[in-house]
Amino acid sequence: MSARPFDTLLIANRGEIACRVIATCKRLGIRSVAVYSEADAHARHVRLADVAVPIGLAAARESYLVVDKILAAAKQTGAQAIHPGYGFLSENAEFARACDQAGVVFIGPPASAIEAMGDKSAAKALMQEAGVPLTPGYHGHEQAAEFLHAQADAIGYPVLIKASAGGGGKGMRRVDRSEDFIAALASCQREAASSFGNDHVLVEKYVLRPRHIEIQVFGDTHGNVVYLNERDCSVQRRHQKVLEEAPAPGMSAERRAAMGRAAADAARAVGYVGAGTVEFIASQSGDFYFMEMNTRLQVEHPVTEMITGLDLVEWQLRVAAGDRLPLSQAQVPLIGHAIEARIYAEDPDRGFLPSIGTAKVFEMPTGEGVRVDTGIEAGDAVTPFYDPMLAKLIVHGADRDEALARMRQALAQTAIVGLSSNVGFLSRLVAAEGAFARADLDTSLIEREHDALLPATTPATARQIALASVAQLLHETKAIASADPWSAHGGWRLHGQTARELRWRERDELRLATAWSQEASWRISVDGVVFDMSGAFDGSHLDACIDGESVRILVSCVNGVWHLFDHGQHRILQIDDPLARADSGRAHGGDLAAPMPGKIIALLAEPGPVKAGAALLVMEAMKMEHTITAPADGQLEGFRITLGEQVDDGAVLVDFTPAGASP
Repeated sequence: MSARPFDTLLIANRGEIACRVIATCKRLGIRSVAVYSEADAHARHVRLADVAVPIGLAAARESYLVVDKILAAAKQTGAQAIHPGYGFLSENAEFARACDQAGVVFIGPPASAIEAMGDKSAAKALMQEAGVPLTPGYHGHEQAAEFLHAQADAIGYPVLIKASAGGGGKGMRRVDRSEDFIAALASCQREAASSFGNDHVLVEKYVLRPRHIEIQVFGDTHGNVVYLNERDCSVQRRHQKVLEEAPAPGMSAERRAAMGRAAADAARAVGYVGAGTVEFIASQSGDFYFMEMNTRLQVEHPVTEMITGLDLVEWQLRVAAGDRLPLSQAQVPLIGHAIEARIYAEDPDRGFLPSIGTAKVFEMPTGEGVRVDTGIEAGDAVTPFYDPMLAKLIVHGADRDEALARMRQALAQTAIVGLSSNVGFLSRLVAAEGAFARADLDTSLIEREHDALLPATTPATARQIALASVAQLLHETKAIASADPWSAHGGWRLHGQTARELRWRERDELRLATAWSQEASWRISVDGVVFDMSGAFDGSHLDACIDGESVRILVSCVNGVWHLFDHGQHRILQIDDPLARADSGRAHGGDLAAPMPGKIIALLAEPGPVKAGAALLVMEAMKMEHTITAPADGQLEGFRITLGEQVDDGAVLVDFTPAGASP
């Protein structure tokens, strides 16, 4: 291979994607150029790059999706090549052509390959010609709702409606009954048009209990194509991947070879160059069907890197520079097992609503076999304009059991304050007693395990209250030592020891802890359970000894609120002050206020009587649709917003009167 493929590379993307590409640039000595929108002026990828160029307003359509602005930034900085990352313009054939016309190398496949695989209906026909197995369904161009409904009825339910130009779980709907098809089709087409500018869909038979297996392929300009093993991406929510692993559990060498050959045939059929991913639906019996080909590097590529020891971004750059692939198929390694967890700014307890705000604490794990890809650091803001993924946590072990153990430990060492996150949900997903740990995999795993993964909220344990109390007492001791000793709250008194009561508030519940000082330790009673405790607290880690057991946990106090991270649980506690307490509920209550900033894209009801759960309107935020429903039986008096309106977090959307109440 050549020493260095390019001198200057522009990354036409943002966040963790851009940071990942920059990391390879730094290792190879390539000058990196970042582009950024108004909302990303202080983002991590801007700070990491050698050069950063502003390209427009916050909305992606005004910045990251504007081809002319990207090319102007490349010309301004002398970039010889553009890496599109994944998402945004990465699968845009016109962008690939524009780069070529501007004399800039596009780090990706030829425009013809993007076009061939970008239209999923056309891609299915091409794969059929190449002998790649297909899922039964309708992949044609007729898009009349009545026609597609008839096709679905003929295929037999359940069916999957899928955006032809889609990806990333957007524009997909499972339909189980004929009477639900038309509404699902309309929703799918709306989301497809919004996300991809194309509302064309296809309809396929939904394989029951399917596994989602994808093959990483690579091609060069000399006609060589290899596959770099497989990934299992079956753990999904709303068709969005949550956990990925490599290799796929239970995959035999024979089946891997068969799927790999099919993926390589798919790549050869379109003259593929660079990194690509061929995705298959696999039945529990072992049959597999071509689903789609993503003509780019994927979010989950790190698990492939971990089991091969390869840098796939480096491969992309060298192939784009004209080099041959460095390995033949027989030389591709498969070392150990890797798992990736996607950490999102979202609230699982509120239907996984995306969360916006500032990451006041953002602490990620380190250590052997642990990798973190992120575009966020403590102090960075998450805005409503882009995907809410905060980081990818990747672990590697000698086998799947070791990788699982490392993932559990790594999640327990993750602390995020200022944003809701799915870290607790992920911890439950990888728990030893769960379906994922047993490799009982299919794309409905989260639905099947719903009660275990999304349990009713439980209060902090007595042990956790005791740990928070020790952190508070140590915090006070440190403050006293550096300030006024007369303000001490310790238990010592002239005529004997006095108990100290700490009143903790968790949501609306009051919890009491009583602490007796014993020189450098405490005896703490919570709910009738007594703990002998001592420890040290540095402001972010509590090293405690509790009844003779050593414990190290993440603890942070932000604006007077304590955040305790214990075995994947995030406990939020505050010392109770009845005089300062205020009602934190929304003035207009419930689900009738906007849960976050967004755009109103559909009004679904007319003023008049409505039943509890009736869909009232749909708003779009952070690339997802959110349906606002009636919280109870009652009267919809009218809407306070209009179709197409952009609303702020907390904005009142409708006038609603519950049954039996006066309007």
